Amino acid sequence: MATRVYKPTTPGRRQMSVPTFEEVTKKTPEKSLIVELKKNSGRNNLGRITVRHRGGGNKKKYRIIDFKRQNATPATVLAIEYDPNRNPYIALIQHEDGKKAYVIAPVGLKVGDTIMSSPDADIKPGNTLPIANIPVGTFIHNIEIYPGKGAQLVRTAGSAAQLMAKEGDLAQVRLPSGEVRYIRMDCKATIGQIGNVEAENIKRGKAGKTRHLGIRPTVRGSVMNPVDHPHGGGEGRSPIGRPGPVTPWGKPALGYKTRNKKARTNKFIVKRRNDK
Repeated sequence: MATRVYKPTTPGRRQMSVPTFEEVTKKTPEKSLIVELKKNSGRNNLGRITVRHRGGGNKKKYRIIDFKRQNATPATVLAIEYDPNRNPYIALIQHEDGKKAYVIAPVGLKVGDTIMSSPDADIKPGNTLPIANIPVGTFIHNIEIYPGKGAQLVRTAGSAAQLMAKEGDLAQVRLPSGEVRYIRMDCKATIGQIGNVEAENIKRGKAGKTRHLGIRPTVRGSVMNPVDHPHGGGEGRSPIGRPGPVTPWGKPALGYKTRNKKARTNKFIVKRRNDK
């Protein structure tokens, strides 16, 4: 995927870059695979804001992605499409039994290719197999944690995990963060690296593009009053007066570990992402 960089004809155009969408072959989504997406603007069922800085944004419909890949019949790629709900592109596929579905499009997948989900599938991008049937060293994505639940790990643009080793009923997988984790051998994974690798290099260029994504402005705590934020107050630009930055509710904002030390799945983590 290529990236188009604008000339600085206006302040908003300066530094802005956009994808060229060369891989996209179809503009309108498949009607049978879209549903309405309700906006909550960060509010819970009582109408109270529980997630700040959400609201507005362009209207969009949700594309139903097949993360389970339970249909074992071969499928032909009909189109590569843009998905406003995620940064990788998606592929519209049609199985031999006539059923259509959306899947995440990996690098190298093109219109007309055939992919399948089966223990006997070839080791090529887009095919889904149980981890037990995937050779060690293969790059994979869309990894299940619980068999049959559907892919939960490695689903963003340009990312890929690597199958490192197999030990009995468990396999060691190195995730994009650097964490090495045990995954059950009967969990499914898809071969290859997810497409739209250049997504991380896109620069929005202007505040309006962030608003289009449904993200509202963030105000710094240091410019608030003490009643509104622990960093607020003081004459002029003042230090925050604390050992480290905190949230509006006094919790540490940097380096504060939120994972439960007694988490049931700690035993599946072989190497933490921060370990030297």
